[in-house]
Amino acid sequence: MSTSSQDKSTAALASARQTLQIEADALVSLRERLGQEFADAVGLMLDCRGRIVVCGLGKTGHVARKIAATLASTGSPSFFLHAAEAIHGDLGMVGAEDLLIALSYSGISPELLTILSSVHRIGVRVIAITGNPQSELARLADVHIDASVAQEACPLNLAPTASTTVALALGDALAVACLQARGFGPDDFARSHPGGTLGRRLLTRVADIMRRDASVPTVPEAATIFEALEEISRKGMGMTAVLDSQGRAIGIFTDGDLRRLIERRGDIRGLTIAEGMSRNPRHIAADALAVDAALTMDNGRLNQMLVADSQGRLIGALHMHDLMAAKVI
Repeated sequence: MSTSSQDKSTAALASARQTLQIEADALVSLRERLGQEFADAVGLMLDCRGRIVVCGLGKTGHVARKIAATLASTGSPSFFLHAAEAIHGDLGMVGAEDLLIALSYSGISPELLTILSSVHRIGVRVIAITGNPQSELARLADVHIDASVAQEACPLNLAPTASTTVALALGDALAVACLQARGFGPDDFARSHPGGTLGRRLLTRVADIMRRDASVPTVPEAATIFEALEEISRKGMGMTAVLDSQGRAIGIFTDGDLRRLIERRGDIRGLTIAEGMSRNPRHIAADALAVDAALTMDNGRLNQMLVADSQGRLIGALHMHDLMAAKVI
């Protein structure tokens, strides 16, 4: 690397570290000064019987859009309202039972001030997030949260950088505080994310993907090894469950068990399945999460797992390929 290239790399790294330090310092400062106004804002959000409308313009508009998305996915019905579009008709989407969160670092955005005067007439409560506690927006709001920063990371101290980071983090803090207060859990989260990997992992149960009825290979404990092999071949799971007279799974016989039996006994023609099966097979409940089944199978290096009820009666079977096909893993 030439001296010039090395100097540029050094300068780029120094700039990056300085930016991150400025933004980290801004977040620490925000943490230290948060007070009752934050708790009051959370209270308004929890009491909201309508939707939380997050409004902004420009760079803070992008932050507002992300905050609205985070709130909506964590149990607080919310949507983003563009301030410029709002004053040209979109304000009709806001109802009396809604709550408005207005973001403006200066606190003097004419669009937001116009919106506040309109929503106040129908009784909408307002949370303002600004960098200027003395601004008109701060004074008109029911609750104001100070999101000021000592400096922007931009060397000109002009481009919103540290200030947008603080606003974004503050939105996350509000969302998480509401999430915890509502007792919002993994199942609730999954219902908001049914189409993605998170939804599949949190919603898919073993019963949804297990093989059942005639597709599950089974033999009685009196069956011969060759009868078990025929059942394994027919059902294509690489194993068969061994059942007692009450339908309880007392054993499992896999391709691996067959290899080990041949190594141990040689001639297996006269053997029953009871002499070659693995006893007390691991099983899982049908209402268990499929992701838990995947973890158990992975930890135990299992390709198949039986599904049984609380009395040990067989009700299904699961193959690693079933988990893959359902995109659980």
